[in-house]
Amino acid sequence: MQNQQMIFPWKNPLYFVFLWLPPPNRWWYIDSKVKTLSYQRAHWGAGCFAEKGCFWGMGGNSGHRRQMRVGTLVLAVFLVFILSLTGGCATPPNPADPEAVAEFNAINDPGEPANRAIFAVNQGLDAAIRKPVANPYRDMTPQFFQDRINDVLDNLRAPVIFFNDVLQGELERAVATVIRFLINSSLGLLGLNDIATDMGIEGHDEDFGQTLAVWGIPEGPYVVLPLFGPSNPRDAIGMVVDFLIDPFNTWAGNTDRNCAVYSRSAARAVDLRATHLETLNELEKFSLDFYASIRSLYRQRRINEISNGDPSANWPAPGIGQGPYRETKLKTQEAFRTQ
Repeated sequence: MQNQQMIFPWKNPLYFVFLWLPPPNRWWYIDSKVKTLSYQRAHWGAGCFAEKGCFWGMGGNSGHRRQMRVGTLVLAVFLVFILSLTGGCATPPNPADPEAVAEFNAINDPGEPANRAIFAVNQGLDAAIRKPVANPYRDMTPQFFQDRINDVLDNLRAPVIFFNDVLQGELERAVATVIRFLINSSLGLLGLNDIATDMGIEGHDEDFGQTLAVWGIPEGPYVVLPLFGPSNPRDAIGMVVDFLIDPFNTWAGNTDRNCAVYSRSAARAVDLRATHLETLNELEKFSLDFYASIRSLYRQRRINEISNGDPSANWPAPGIGQGPYRETKLKTQEAFRTQ
């Protein structure tokens, strides 16, 4: 183990937190330098390795750093979930009032005080960063170039969509996804043009959160994640899995091009925010409770997506997520113009 040395795990203050984290943080770490799989499982994520140039005692090469990012994401989801359930719980209604109890259970937001606090922080970051970038992008960038950026981002996501199509047993949609990817990556010049849609092969979106729903996994309570916005435990796990199985992220991590992952995420965030500027502005302006409106719209969108229905015109909630295909984007713009 060249340039590696053991350190006592308890010297890392996050050791006992990481030790109990579920996969991928503990089980999915594979490194040829460490020969014993059980040793990998026992100690990855617990901070038991120290290499030159490492962070928190984690690996110094690009693969290690990628796993560290995933571990940090899982930890963030874990901590937010625990905070929502224990740090700021909503007060349950009087059990003697069945209507209030039914409404409380239907809302399924036991950590509402903590969620509202995180939502407020996200809104502040949105107003300070995303909107100031999205406004000039929408107003100054020609629509032609905006469409090309959107098409490239959608094409890069095709492998993840295909993976989830297969896991859901949607073989026809999986074949359509492969055909779209091959056409757009070749005739469409690496995804710059959505030729497949022009040929009548419509696109769709899938993610592992939807796959878990198809498998019958309950969504769990509503949570608001820092930066990522509205979610639930099922979708949060799905987001991590989608990150891990994305070939683009694997390529970037293995070739030390991590900036490509950040650039792609930033481009998607700006593209999403620019597409729905007016819609969200109007929603915030006329909503009596913007937080509750976003919560409701998020759930409606997820129900539509899980059932393979057309997403709501107001489908995006503030946060970093996956964007719509071109047709959905145009539908949203048209829906706002006709209001």
